[in-house]
Amino acid sequence: MDIGVLLPTGSAQWGADGDPRELVAFGRNAERLGFSSLFVNDSLISPRVEALTMLAALAPATETVTLGTGALLPFLRRPIQAAQSLASIDLLSGGRLTVTVGAGFPGRFGRPLYMLSEVPWERRFARLDETVALWRALWDGADSFHGEILRFADIPAATRPFRAGGPPIWLGGATPAALARTGRIYDGWLPYPPDPADYAYGLVDVRRAAADAGRTAEDITPALFVSVRVDEGVETGRQALDDYARASYGMPLEELEKIQAVVTGSADQVHEGLARYVGAGARHIVIRLGALDLHSQRDQLERIAALIPAVRASADHASASGGS
Repeated sequence: MDIGVLLPTGSAQWGADGDPRELVAFGRNAERLGFSSLFVNDSLISPRVEALTMLAALAPATETVTLGTGALLPFLRRPIQAAQSLASIDLLSGGRLTVTVGAGFPGRFGRPLYMLSEVPWERRFARLDETVALWRALWDGADSFHGEILRFADIPAATRPFRAGGPPIWLGGATPAALARTGRIYDGWLPYPPDPADYAYGLVDVRRAAADAGRTAEDITPALFVSVRVDEGVETGRQALDDYARASYGMPLEELEKIQAVVTGSADQVHEGLARYVGAGARHIVIRLGALDLHSQRDQLERIAALIPAVRASADHASASGGS
């Protein structure tokens, strides 16, 4: 059972007096507190530290934690350039990189970024899968690639990652097509369904697609992205998360929780909420801290770190009971 944290790389999470240079120390502290991974969000242009820059800074400053993207948007970057950057981070971290990818969202959170990147919105999922296939080919030493969308000949020698075959690549998303593609192609699944039951059903579909492709359940890491706030109770936690949702997404919590997993309340209530996802099969939880300045982020980090043994015990119990 792995429990990681999403670093507060956006200025909305630093607070008015926050210093983004403190994020490296924040990551080191998370590692010391027992978190097993540090993840970062990605965007084309927004007030945040760019995702791969952040991971490159963390690589030599940390020792054991997985460094992950949640999720990287490959269409924002030229595919060969991205392969070089990712291989470099994997090298600098000693093979600790995990790359979650996504194709972006419909509406204001996704389609305008394609226009700014001068990449067509159409066939975006096929482009994503081909980009990942290109990365893997380059990391294995290929000197050409001939897909339906991406075609390259006479590619010079590329940077080889720390691990043979490169870092594991996970997919975010929970549509039926995303579930099928995860099972066929990807090394992990990082969705954020509001209902643990939906997570369980989705994981069944992922594993069914994997079996149809000749893969095993163990080939795919079942992960979860969830916003968490430990507070005095559910009401105060929801108030704080509403402030977070409005500052980060421009929408109230009641809208955000319709599309994303959210858990809040007292320490016991948060443990119970996370345990429901563990019971549904999640084995790598990436927690986004529901706080709007670095001081509060550090406080939430410590409160959630105190729950790590209990959440891991829930996973042990689920496995012993024959769960996922």
